[in-house]
Amino acid sequence: MLMARQVQVSIKSPAEQQAMRVAGRLAADVLDMITPRVVAGVTTGELDRICHDYIVNEQRAIPAPLNYKGFPKSICTSVNHVVCHGIPGERKLRPGDIVNLDVTVIKDGFHGDTSRMFLIGNCSVQARRLSSVAFDSMWLGIRQVAAGHKLGDVGNAIQQNVESHGYSIVREYCGHGIGRVFHEDPQVLHYGEKDTGLVLEAGMTFTVEPMVNAGRRHVKLLADGWTVVTKDHSLTAQWEHTVLVTPEGFEVLTLGSADRAAP
Repeated sequence: MLMARQVQVSIKSPAEQQAMRVAGRLAADVLDMITPRVVAGVTTGELDRICHDYIVNEQRAIPAPLNYKGFPKSICTSVNHVVCHGIPGERKLRPGDIVNLDVTVIKDGFHGDTSRMFLIGNCSVQARRLSSVAFDSMWLGIRQVAAGHKLGDVGNAIQQNVESHGYSIVREYCGHGIGRVFHEDPQVLHYGEKDTGLVLEAGMTFTVEPMVNAGRRHVKLLADGWTVVTKDHSLTAQWEHTVLVTPEGFEVLTLGSADRAAP
């Protein structure tokens, strides 16, 4: 008989929530900083180096991916059909590429985790549409978050939107609780049924980060042990925010400067 896995979700105190706000803002600031440098001709390794130096020297923080379970770089760079965990290297970005930059910063022991899509040059209509649907789906999921709501509502909202556009959701990788620990409970699935799963409580923090494929949902892990790609080599897109559950709803901790300034 299989035993159900015990889920222990940490509830952050007001002081811990404030520390999460700081870490989340720093992670967003890294993406703001690197945005004008994500252009044709730059290598993913150069983007990693610039982000690493900024996190360490300017923010006095720690790039969480570096040496995490053996990951060799400070950010993840996932290009075109790479779903997640792409390792920065010598690859040059070309016009028409799409790339996800995933940044996690540790400040004073707490993690802030966020990612964005970047479209290089004159991308195809399909690429732009895919990125837009992934972005909208993330926000539809986030808007389901509130104390007393259930985690399945988040995944259901994402899945319904993605599939209504003829795309598919990756199921092998999901969002996660976050705080003092990079990946903690709960697992945040990007598919599911309404009114099922964990009941959300104020003070929970987790990521919402749907991976949306233009083709089928199936993926495979490459020999490097990290890089995940679509099996059918179709394009894939992902956006990610770290979210705090509040009594009234949610607070997104990783908004970029433009979104923080918006009414």
